[in-house]
Amino acid sequence: MAKIQTPPGMHDILPDEAVWFDYVHQVVADIAESYGFGRIETPALEHRELFSRGLGMATDIVEKEMYTLRTKGGDKLALRPEGTAPIVRSYIQRGMKAWPQPVKLWYFSPMFRHERQQAGRFRQFWQFGFEVLGEGDNAADAEVIHVFSIIFKTLGLSKYSVLINSLGCNLCRPYYKKVLSGFLRTRQNDLCLRCKDRMRANPLRVLDCKEERCMRVRVDAPEILDHLCDACRAHFRGVLEFLDEIGVPYLLKPHLVRGLDYYSRTVFEFWPEEDEALPSVTQGGGALRAQSALAAGGRYDLLLKQLGAKDVGAVGGSGGVERIIAALKDTKKVEPRVARAKVFIAQLGDKAKKQALLLFEELRKAGILTRASFGRDSIKSQLRVAEKFAVPIVLILGQKEALENSVILRTLVNGVQETVPRDKLISVLRERLKRS
Repeated sequence: MAKIQTPPGMHDILPDEAVWFDYVHQVVADIAESYGFGRIETPALEHRELFSRGLGMATDIVEKEMYTLRTKGGDKLALRPEGTAPIVRSYIQRGMKAWPQPVKLWYFSPMFRHERQQAGRFRQFWQFGFEVLGEGDNAADAEVIHVFSIIFKTLGLSKYSVLINSLGCNLCRPYYKKVLSGFLRTRQNDLCLRCKDRMRANPLRVLDCKEERCMRVRVDAPEILDHLCDACRAHFRGVLEFLDEIGVPYLLKPHLVRGLDYYSRTVFEFWPEEDEALPSVTQGGGALRAQSALAAGGRYDLLLKQLGAKDVGAVGGSGGVERIIAALKDTKKVEPRVARAKVFIAQLGDKAKKQALLLFEELRKAGILTRASFGRDSIKSQLRVAEKFAVPIVLILGQKEALENSVILRTLVNGVQETVPRDKLISVLRERLKRS
């Protein structure tokens, strides 16, 4: 019989890995609270139309990466492939436009995409994100980028680069698309098969292609920054001035477009410093590598309009938790703090086991992290478990101690032990742990 294992692209988060997830989550949660973001969690299942309308039918996510299903009642649903569209749906559905503006939200959630399996890419993966809804000012763009920069520095990833660009708006972008289409027609024989189709439906998607041949074409493509309208140019200039003022380093990447149709004006990506050139092709025939950004986002005023909101601005971004954890491990400078047990309770006999359960709760209330193995009856086997936890002190409860309301306190380093009355145990333990 074949073994049942995780589906391809899915992975278990085991205790050793969960420590890293908890570390990232705590940093994100603390900074979110400091900057006034409220927590939101949307359903893992949404109506398929939310993503086909919001993200764009020609995007890779909608075309080939979404997990979709039809319920017995005929509903067409999709597992959430990204976090922004569901939050916009919630903003509209829950009447958040009537709240004090802007509405600032954050999340830490699993996403699902049927992507090609490769290092660092999973089909169920975790993202955290920040969204500012109801704000069109460029200060909000800079704030979101700044929050991500603070998170990376706090986590211990101080060496990174912010790649930034502007995609213009519905007034200036159509003209740029015509210019880009004209250029791509002259180079269409150099494009991959998918991009030959993309250049007709949405030429901007060609700029996001990771195929080597398309990346080479992109180097010579016209730049959208040369075709911005006055309003978009002023908006982008303001974003850069804010970043300069608050000391966030950035690199202009004129061909950065992101992979979703709902972005307008500001788009950005965070890359490890040593990989800052990876998104664009190297010059002189150098090696080409397609990696993944640690975080990315931008302004998405168009998404709110597509889903029914009017005259509402919004900007946000998301970070890939697994990718960030991998980067943290690569630095070999960051080790998440793990609360280590200080005491182990060993017991022998039914009455002692019952007393041990009560003692465990007493120690927990006293703030002393404790471990035990209540299912084991042998003192020897319990002490082996205590050694694995590397605790400095073991408390031993036998029938005699249970009757006399006392505990044997053994120091594992030297094996010295003494009998301590239960009513004095907490104070004795605290004194001993100070010295250990």
